[in-house]
Amino acid sequence: MTDGTPPREREGGRLVLLVIAGLLLLVGAGWTAAYLGAADKVPRGSTVAGVDIGGHTRAEAAQVLKDGLVSRVAAPISVSVNGQRTPVTPEEAGLSIDYVASVAAAGGTRSWDPKYLWNYYTGGEGLDAVVGVDEVRMQELLDRLAVGLGRPARDGAVKFVDGGVREVDPQAGEELDPDAARAAIAAAYLRNDPTAELTLRPARPDIDAEDVKRALDEFANPAMSGPVTLVFGNSPIRLLPRDFAPALAMKAENGVLVPDLNVAKLTKLIDGAISGNGAPVDARVALVRGKPRVIPAKPGVSYDPADVSRAFLKVVTRADGRRETKVAATVQDADFSTADARKLKIREQVSTFTTYYPYADYRNINIGRAAELITGTILKPGETFSLNDTVGERTAENGFTTGFIISDGIFKEDLGGGVSQMATTTFNAMFFAGLKDIEHKPHSFYIDRYPVGREATVAWGAVDLQFQNDTPYGVLIDAHVTPSTPSAQGVVTVSMYSTKHWDITTSTGDRYNFVGPATRTLSGPACYPNTGYDGFDIDVVRYFKKPGETALDHQEQFHTHYIPSDTVICK
Repeated sequence: MTDGTPPREREGGRLVLLVIAGLLLLVGAGWTAAYLGAADKVPRGSTVAGVDIGGHTRAEAAQVLKDGLVSRVAAPISVSVNGQRTPVTPEEAGLSIDYVASVAAAGGTRSWDPKYLWNYYTGGEGLDAVVGVDEVRMQELLDRLAVGLGRPARDGAVKFVDGGVREVDPQAGEELDPDAARAAIAAAYLRNDPTAELTLRPARPDIDAEDVKRALDEFANPAMSGPVTLVFGNSPIRLLPRDFAPALAMKAENGVLVPDLNVAKLTKLIDGAISGNGAPVDARVALVRGKPRVIPAKPGVSYDPADVSRAFLKVVTRADGRRETKVAATVQDADFSTADARKLKIREQVSTFTTYYPYADYRNINIGRAAELITGTILKPGETFSLNDTVGERTAENGFTTGFIISDGIFKEDLGGGVSQMATTTFNAMFFAGLKDIEHKPHSFYIDRYPVGREATVAWGAVDLQFQNDTPYGVLIDAHVTPSTPSAQGVVTVSMYSTKHWDITTSTGDRYNFVGPATRTLSGPACYPNTGYDGFDIDVVRYFKKPGETALDHQEQFHTHYIPSDTVICK
């Protein structure tokens, strides 16, 4: 039984099917062969950095690429900046080849995809190598190349100078573009002509003109517009702009100018107006450029510098009339205030006296030391000056040395010799200032470099020079010594400053009651020969008149008895 189809047609159909099946077998076999041939190899015709790696497995291609670049991988790169060329090794730039990644980029994988298989056998492309960059080394290189290149941008600034404000204009510059430079150096690597052209880009200042204007308007100009008063307890401290300007600055922060207060300088400024160690300092009167001047008292103040800084910055930009603030502090006022010092009315020189002495090192030392201790002494009304109390004991620890003194009518060596020169000079300054003589003792025998009948000696614990300020004004004593030299006498000057209370004149009588010298014969190392002269008596009168008046108010007589200066013969 049949299906009714002619036998010839059935034979033809089977033949077609066989042909189709055969073709399919052939295509499948070819496809399989193509797949097996491509395996995981890099497409034929593929190159990396000009090295042919096609047809190799990935591992083989990586080695082929490495071998092919061996002569180029370490070749230096010529970096050109502004026409100047600098050779740079890849190692310096932190450059290296990633061979595995370079091969992977070229392809090389298992796939039945006809397109892939077609590309493997007929395609392939030229690729650049995958370059790795060590960013640390690259940045070090760029920093080195940037040295001396271009012109750095200059930030605008605000400065406080000489009690005023000075504006510094910003200025644009040129700098190496690091991103472009990094890309250019990396791109030049492995080229046949490995040259990288680096360019400069505009460098803009972080602080521009607008930032400067804002800083001037909001801080600098208001800060310097007037004084600032900080009140410690009941003691106001007024700081002028020229005083606090050195403590002010403005610094760049996050692209703007902000106040920058130097706390140490401000604290030093405050301590200059108050007592920095927490103890009050009495007012005083001192000579400034030859004239008496009141040096204000300083309250004793203990404070936290941070509190002062906060208080200062809070008021320094305020308008006039609101630039005062209290500061948390512990305050103790001085016992002798500035007002007390002014009440002394020490305003002018009321007397001065000068004596001279021959050259001797011991005199320079002892008289100079006495002057240091006396100068600056202030006598308030009613107070008494004591030279011994002021100068102190004449010891080596107190700055004195051995010199000649008069003892038992002859010269001997002892500590402090020569201080009587200061005593005589001070006595005469007191004499002509019209102060009250309390105690003075002339030398035992007359020394001709002193004014006769108007001189004084001192000895620690025995003889003192004392006088009282019996005027209604304070008295400032100034003592000055010009040391002697082998060719010039020493000069001692003592001056007194006050308000003139008396006009003083004097007269000196004739010498009388002469007594001739004796002759002494002494021995030993303490003996110093001397040619003697007479002793005598003399009277000196001091006349007191009110300033500007001719009538005598009263007078005072000084009687002096000098013993003879004996002749001394040394055996």
